[in-house]
Amino acid sequence: MGTLNTAKPKIRLSNSNLLFIIAGIIFVLMYGFALISFPGSFMQFQTFFDLFNLNAALFIMTLGLCIVMIVGGIDISIGAVCGLVTMACAMLLESNMGNVWGALLLALGIGIAFGLLHGYLIAYLEIQPFIITLAGLFLAQGLLTTLHKDPINVTMPAFVALRDFTIVIPWLGTQNRLGVFIPCEIKLGVIVVVVLVVIFAVLMKWSRFGRNVYAVGGNSQSARMLGINVKKTIFFSYVICGLTAGIAGFVFIMTTGAGNIGNGASFEMKAIASNVIGGILLNGGVGNLLGAPIGTLTLLTINELIRAAGVQSNFQAIVSGLLLYLFIVLQSIVMSLRGRSKFRLALPPWLKPHLLQGKKKAENQG
Repeated sequence: MGTLNTAKPKIRLSNSNLLFIIAGIIFVLMYGFALISFPGSFMQFQTFFDLFNLNAALFIMTLGLCIVMIVGGIDISIGAVCGLVTMACAMLLESNMGNVWGALLLALGIGIAFGLLHGYLIAYLEIQPFIITLAGLFLAQGLLTTLHKDPINVTMPAFVALRDFTIVIPWLGTQNRLGVFIPCEIKLGVIVVVVLVVIFAVLMKWSRFGRNVYAVGGNSQSARMLGINVKKTIFFSYVICGLTAGIAGFVFIMTTGAGNIGNGASFEMKAIASNVIGGILLNGGVGNLLGAPIGTLTLLTINELIRAAGVQSNFQAIVSGLLLYLFIVLQSIVMSLRGRSKFRLALPPWLKPHLLQGKKKAENQG
């Protein structure tokens, strides 16, 4: 009797996981380069933890925007909404009837309100996401400057205690020049980031909503034919994005301890860049939610490298822009090769005649 072939068929790696692995490798290489170039700074564990401590709000916004980008949308208002939340919370906390729980509810309410507004207009009225969220950006900025133009330092004892709360890791740290061991510290905002990463990762991986998000982002017409409520999926994606913007605003004021009209400025651009670097495609349907924090870490590591090198801060934007070019082209190449289509370098028409003439000359000489 012949032996049966029991070999299992090879499971093809999905596009989302492939781009996530590439993003992870690039982050490891980037941080490894930082360790070799500036060991005095990056060899300290606290330097790595401070990437989370000081930028927890950006991590949170990137997570919410990731879901919107996978569904095929965009939201450029989240930075302004974050700034509005910080100022509103600062004013409430400094008022006579302010308290921490009230400020948290206010932050969530503002974020959800913007999410509901954007989700309804984009999903049910089918207006372009860029236009709607641009209007939301202007609205949030206008409300922010209307509330208060000067910085507000929050001095409420309960909030100060919350701001200064840290989790000490006694077995992990570094020694200073005097030989004193300094343990690593983690701020409360980092715990919020970890909790949200776990919740959203489970939501996108194992829930019906997560599967619907990928289906709608991949092909909304096919998703509709499969019985998926496309409008509802898009609507709740923007609600979640608004919710994370509100949470990010509260975490931001926990980090800085003050409301300022400059809070959250350009965070939406950093969040978009972080998602692209993390392997989330701009046209939707492809992306791993865990790629969002990986992309954020990569972007922040590059900024820290530039600071450690003593280069002017304007070079951070230049390097970030060049990195975005690189990742968009890389994603295009990877997706073309994965689709088993021959990758071709697109050229403008005015260059093609010269190439044809060069090819004919080469054939004549041969």
